[in-house]
Amino acid sequence: MSEVPFAAVRDWMFRDALPFWAAHGVDHLYGGFYEELNPDGSPTACSFKRVRVMCRQTYVFSHAAVLGWREGARLSQLGADYLVKHARTADGGWARLLSREGAIIDATPDLYDLAFVIFAMAWRYRASKDPDALKQARATLDFIQHTMRAPAGGFWPPLPQSNVLLQNPHMHLAEACLAAFEASADQRFLDQATEIVALLQSRIFDGHSVGERFSADWLRMHDEAGRAIEPGHHFEWIWILAQYQGLAGRDVSGFAPALADFAERCGVDLASHAVYDAVRDDGVVLRGSARAWTSTERIKAWLALYELTGRDPREPLKQSLGLLFGRYFATSLPGMWIDQFDEQGAPMVEAVPASIVYHLFLAFSEVLRLEPRLRTL
Repeated sequence: MSEVPFAAVRDWMFRDALPFWAAHGVDHLYGGFYEELNPDGSPTACSFKRVRVMCRQTYVFSHAAVLGWREGARLSQLGADYLVKHARTADGGWARLLSREGAIIDATPDLYDLAFVIFAMAWRYRASKDPDALKQARATLDFIQHTMRAPAGGFWPPLPQSNVLLQNPHMHLAEACLAAFEASADQRFLDQATEIVALLQSRIFDGHSVGERFSADWLRMHDEAGRAIEPGHHFEWIWILAQYQGLAGRDVSGFAPALADFAERCGVDLASHAVYDAVRDDGVVLRGSARAWTSTERIKAWLALYELTGRDPREPLKQSLGLLFGRYFATSLPGMWIDQFDEQGAPMVEAVPASIVYHLFLAFSEVLRLEPRLRTL
């Protein structure tokens, strides 16, 4: 692709993906959304539903409604209603895992899932102005702050505590709180995002790479698991920081490029432009495979760098969009994809996880949001 494929992005979102997942991704028998689909669009035999996936699909259809896709409002409500009915727990939290039929099979409070509850409800409120959605987002943040706070800052990833702190759920909590602040102007959401951004700057990012696993006092673990780094998360953080700067008015433009430096230098295959699933903190490739979501985060990161610093994003956009359309989408039904390829470019999985619609839709919506400005470069 010689240019950024704006028309292909638009068609994939509105002609292919949204109609496909509205038709095939909704569980009309038991409610909610399917966890994953077969390559032919039928549901797999998966016997559970992760709450985070219900939240992500609720976000997708809410955002689609905001962008004017008519079916989005109905499916946004379907997702929010299902979550409240099936996943809310008596103590004010949310379950982590449901059965196919909608019964709670794991009630563990998990920061990752709770972050996506806030994210889904924030977008539901933005799309509908339904006061219950904002009420649910606020109550969820209450639960996190009152029951999950860790002594050295941040929050325990699940309860009961295990003396291991994780970067990833904090990143998504920051993302969710920024979405909730943008939708509601409730300052407490921005204050929580500010706390997490400060944690990123002081503990999670060491000036070289973003750690994933930490001790209870936010010291990076140095065993093999602790040294594993995900370049996709570096890219994801860049976009979140750009959202933060835009909403909080605090300059992070000098911080984000350092994240991009490690991710581009150590995390991107020079030949294919795929973003590795995992590398070590010294840059050694641990998993040369590449899931679809890592490319979406590279797209978002370069759009964010453009907004933060003015750096021209067109070449990396063309690379990553070309990879998605030329490899991940190429042999699948319209609106579907192959989710993971190995280092040689061979498919590794068959099932198509619904969780990744969120990554693709958000990245593509960002491409279209900035299309008028990018066309003038």
